[in-house]
Amino acid sequence: MVRFHYGHPDVFDRLFHLTRGGVSKASRSINLSEDIFAGFNSTLRGGNVTHHEYVQVGKGRDVGLNQISKFEAKVANGNGEQTLSRDIYRLGHRFDFFRMLSCYFTTVGFYFSTLLTVFTVYVFLYGRLYLALSGLEEGLATQRKFSHNHALQVALASQSLVQLGFLMALPMMMEIGLEKGFGKALSEFIMMNLQLASVFFTFSLGTKTHYYGRMLLHGGAQYRSTGRGFVVFHAKFAENYRLYSRSHFVKGIELMTLLIVYQLFGQTSHSTIAYIFVTSSMWFLVLTWLFAPFLFNPSGFEWAKILDDWSDWNKWISNRGGIGVSPEKSWESWWEIEQEHLKHTGTLGIIFEIILSLRFFIYQYGLVYQLTITNNNKSIVVYLISWLVILVMLVILKIISVGRRRFGANFQLFFRLIKFMIFVSFFAILVVLIVLLHMTIKDILVCFLAFLPTGWGILLIAQACRPLFRVTGLWGSVRALARAYEVIMGMLLFTPITVLSWFPFVSEFQTRMLFNQAFSRGLQISRILGGQKKERAAS
Repeated sequence: MVRFHYGHPDVFDRLFHLTRGGVSKASRSINLSEDIFAGFNSTLRGGNVTHHEYVQVGKGRDVGLNQISKFEAKVANGNGEQTLSRDIYRLGHRFDFFRMLSCYFTTVGFYFSTLLTVFTVYVFLYGRLYLALSGLEEGLATQRKFSHNHALQVALASQSLVQLGFLMALPMMMEIGLEKGFGKALSEFIMMNLQLASVFFTFSLGTKTHYYGRMLLHGGAQYRSTGRGFVVFHAKFAENYRLYSRSHFVKGIELMTLLIVYQLFGQTSHSTIAYIFVTSSMWFLVLTWLFAPFLFNPSGFEWAKILDDWSDWNKWISNRGGIGVSPEKSWESWWEIEQEHLKHTGTLGIIFEIILSLRFFIYQYGLVYQLTITNNNKSIVVYLISWLVILVMLVILKIISVGRRRFGANFQLFFRLIKFMIFVSFFAILVVLIVLLHMTIKDILVCFLAFLPTGWGILLIAQACRPLFRVTGLWGSVRALARAYEVIMGMLLFTPITVLSWFPFVSEFQTRMLFNQAFSRGLQISRILGGQKKERAAS
């Protein structure tokens, strides 16, 4: 007795609902999923929502990954609004215990549990990183009662089974087994995994978490049209980047950085089996968040499409924004729209955004003292020197930003020569410091892993405090820093896709995986005919 909503209700008992709160929620800034509030109001006034199926017809459904992600983003935003509403609060206080549990599971509870799942991954990795960088993990590992503890490895093995989701799949196996037999249930489970269902649902986990969490912190829910067309076209790399950059790619690269650092300094990494047990599910999460959009993208690994995507990406990332320039044409316009939620958030949302960004500085603080050139010096001066290096790099970016604005149009060749000389001088000084300080390859990697997240943290705080940076005239430097990070992330994502596109069997495997045999054959024929038409046009 906790059903409130059945999609878009085609038939309302209008007089009944008008006397019990109305058919929709009248609000200017909240309630994207407005229809469900009619069910909330009716239930709060003692009624029950019933469903009568008069005519059932076929309805267009989302079949492409981008369409599904937009729909899930819209629903996650709506559930965030429901979480903040007084209606759910009142229902939770007035239901009995069992109806309250059912209400939690069928409304906001699913999204809140999803948020907790991803939050637990962050807490686990940052906790492990703290143990590794502070020396506590080494101290525990060298103690007699903890060394050669085979029981601990067995416990980690069982934990990895839980992380891989076998216990989550057990209820589904039981349900199918009771309906169709356990042999059929096992075969369906194997087929689902061969069709990469685990990859799809892990990717959807990131979509729900991002938009639900952003809605709770800053608000700004909006309707997203999906289209519901039969998706056979190739989505360009820039389109996938715009759609999944903040929800998946940034988070995936952060988790990947944490896993690499833990592999470098963690005691568990000395044991290959233990490291695999601890981090295998998280590596699966990272790879899924980074590359699932390209895996489920038709013709995502065709060499001709890759060349077109690279040209389109370069044009998009280089174009300057302005009035009337759409986000699909310019990176600057897209970047401005991506910060809309920060413009309308409250003071508490800005404070939370800054607090969450501080994790990158704590992370840098732990890594700086792991460098061999510090000679185990734990003085605060070492940390301050690392900030001096960061400030020098920011000053260089500021000089380039001012130079582009003043000399980029009239003295373009002269400005490019100066920029080239600045970069050459900077790298020359860097090489001299590496030689003089006898830095190892591991030290260079640690410096890169320490300073790269720190710059991203500075960027997040600058975006949260946008009015302050505009007044001080530093917003141009912030934009230049943001563009540099976008280029780095784009290269990290594009390089593996380019390498895989060299091998023709990868594209064939993807086509067979995404489409059935008949459609795959038709797609091959259409490619051949399309190639012949191009040859005739060229001749």
